Amino acid sequence: MYCGRSSRRGLLLLIASSLVAVAAVGGYEFVLRRHFRLTIGRWATFRIAWIANTSNSVIGFAGVAGAALRTYLYRNRGLSVPTITAVIAFLSTITITGISLLAWGGICGLFPIDAVIRTHRWTLYAVWVLALYLPGYLLFQRTSFYAKWLNRDLPRMNPSTIVASVLVSVAEWALAGAVFWLIGSTLLPDLPFLTAMGIFTVAAVAGLVSLAPGGIGGFDLIALFGLQALGYAPEHTAAVLVLFRILYYLFPWLIGLIMGAFEFAQNRQKAADNDEAALEDSLNGWQRLWEFPGQHAWISEFGAWALGKLVFLSGGVLLLSAATPGLLGRLEFAEELLSAPLMRLSHQLSLTIGLMLIVLSWGISRRIKRAYQWTLGLLCAGALFTFTKAFDFEEAIFLLLVALLLYLSRARFYRIGAPIPRERMAVWAATTLIIAYVYDIVAAGTVPEFVHRLPDNRYLHLILNPTEHTIAVVTGLGVTWLLLSLALVLRPNKLTARGVSAEELDRVRDFLEGAQGNLLTHMLFAGDKRFFWACDGRVLIPYSIIRNKFVVLGDPLGDASLISSGIQECQRHADLYDLEVVFYQVAPGYLPIYHENGYRFFKLGEEALVNLTTFSLAGKANNNHRNVINRFERDGYRFEVLQPPHDQLTLERLRRISAAWLKGRREKGFSLGWFETAYLQKAPIAVLLAPDGQEVSFATLAPSYDKGRTMSIDLMRHLADTPNGTMDFLFIRLLEWSRDQGYSVFNLGMAPLASVGEARAAMREEKLANRLYEYGGHWYGFKGLRKYKEKFRPTWEPRYLAYPARVTLPVLLVELILLIARRPNKRRATESERAEAAT
Repeated sequence: MYCGRSSRRGLLLLIASSLVAVAAVGGYEFVLRRHFRLTIGRWATFRIAWIANTSNSVIGFAGVAGAALRTYLYRNRGLSVPTITAVIAFLSTITITGISLLAWGGICGLFPIDAVIRTHRWTLYAVWVLALYLPGYLLFQRTSFYAKWLNRDLPRMNPSTIVASVLVSVAEWALAGAVFWLIGSTLLPDLPFLTAMGIFTVAAVAGLVSLAPGGIGGFDLIALFGLQALGYAPEHTAAVLVLFRILYYLFPWLIGLIMGAFEFAQNRQKAADNDEAALEDSLNGWQRLWEFPGQHAWISEFGAWALGKLVFLSGGVLLLSAATPGLLGRLEFAEELLSAPLMRLSHQLSLTIGLMLIVLSWGISRRIKRAYQWTLGLLCAGALFTFTKAFDFEEAIFLLLVALLLYLSRARFYRIGAPIPRERMAVWAATTLIIAYVYDIVAAGTVPEFVHRLPDNRYLHLILNPTEHTIAVVTGLGVTWLLLSLALVLRPNKLTARGVSAEELDRVRDFLEGAQGNLLTHMLFAGDKRFFWACDGRVLIPYSIIRNKFVVLGDPLGDASLISSGIQECQRHADLYDLEVVFYQVAPGYLPIYHENGYRFFKLGEEALVNLTTFSLAGKANNNHRNVINRFERDGYRFEVLQPPHDQLTLERLRRISAAWLKGRREKGFSLGWFETAYLQKAPIAVLLAPDGQEVSFATLAPSYDKGRTMSIDLMRHLADTPNGTMDFLFIRLLEWSRDQGYSVFNLGMAPLASVGEARAAMREEKLANRLYEYGGHWYGFKGLRKYKEKFRPTWEPRYLAYPARVTLPVLLVELILLIARRPNKRRATESERAEAAT
């Protein structure tokens, strides 16, 4: 195979031709620079074009990535929004004209496309559609609509600008096709240029139709089918596509990332302190070299996301190196200088490290410190092994450069761990299988020559033999990769909320003696939440965790002047574990503080608060309440409030009522209490006794720890055969009892989605919630619950969800539903009961 005889000069020619082809795309920017008379230097114009075009080719999103980068880079240079809009609009319409002209070449027979068209008939229609784009565009750009909506009030595109842009587009696609042919002719003997251009044209059309970044998928499949139709082996054609992707897309993108690091750091450099600038100028050459990491700290602005992609690319480079070890023609010299066992070991380790780097790239993107440490070591080891495998020093240099960028950005990797959702694990497992399959295809025809000379009974021959054993070893490596990465490398030090100790609850009790509680404070003793102590223990933040959300119940407790500092400290703590902090059921009083700390709000509903100082059964409006009281007292029902500690027999009778009321449904948690002995022992219980003295309903109470001002209701449960009005009687007596005990406010609980999204200008999600409130009675009695609580004439106080802007609200709402519906931990309840009994 020719790739085994490829020289260093041949590889450099391929790299140089790819870079020239990519650089040609920057011609658009120079045409527009002349047309709009932009005051931007030529080198800056070239950098902008390279960064935007290479990123758009890899990331794509229908041109959004390139448009966003151009907007950012041009705005930093003072260009007006109308000018930037016109530039982006013009580029979005002109770049396809080149492939349109090539499509005409295929239709007219200049480029042979019949073989591909016969195999996939739909591509003929796609080619015709692209071919008609050029004449359609030339007509469209002369219309008033084009001038009004794309040019706005800027100078109209003159014919010379249009012609120059079309020529740049033709050069872009023609040079890309030429690179495709050069790589193909290197790996596939006697590949005709015009035939390769025909295959490239149809494949490029298919890639554009697919709308995928860089046409990945559509382009590759059509190109593979077209090359195989010429009689070339599948593994050889796959190698052409892989090399084309690396040289034309990934390698230029790497250069674009480095250019981007300079661009994004430019503003920070300009804002540097004058004293620091003077100090830097005073350093001599040796001092600059010694202080390299500190004086060039701007390199650390290289984003963690981009570094993750570089690490992923490094893994791909190692896999390609392992699959094509003779690509540079140095294998014979390596066999003479190095021992065969060392080369085989280096080959195997390069493959393993490549797979490990691919999965570690996720940890790098998430800024996990342990992933950074492993990646840095593996990059250095990969550089060593790829060098000893076949003196592939170019690949070793590339890996060392990535390692250097990683090292200079080491301050970015501070997280202790990160949650790994199951769907993420599934995606990485699928990615592994796909990469292993591609590796097998490429390696099948490009294994090193020394493998074929190994005896048949050698074990290593089974590992490197490009038959069914290759698939077996790749599968084994995939399993090894999965186990090592998840169990050893990326296994997070999870921040959990699995129960609380008796000592922590004692600390909470002591804290509440001097701090003001809220309507949800009693839920802290349910045992299913953990506590984060901020500001040296002067701010208490109760939380639970669902997926990657750090969910705080209610507002933080403590000194009001420290709440903002406590929230920031909590955010920093959660960020160490890659968790987003959200606050559930917050009161209106602290909304400005949440807003200052970057939070948005979603109204969850309204809390019903009865003013006990004015509550009375007198008057015509309370006639129904008096009738309920008279009827139940006449029938012999009695209301009692049981004070803790409660005896076990009573709790067992109440448990049977609770079980009958649940009807097999699962208990909820987090913001709601559940029937658990240790929890019920912490507050009074109101019961309704039938004439025979048996309990028929009960309600547990929840003090707010606010100096005896507020009492809340928690669990409300009754038997199915109780008379109508049972809960009304219980509520009325409970309100009277609370008033007599000196409480001034009674909390009847929240009416979910009440008064949400009613305003015309309300946010979209709240309007959808309003529709659910209006028409969702089949699933939950939203309106009925609000109407029932209205009978006691409460004051309605709104409750909100405070969440960061980067969190997707619909997903967060689903996660909160799952958190509340999560089954309380039975083992935790047992431990709580034992602790309470010991006390």
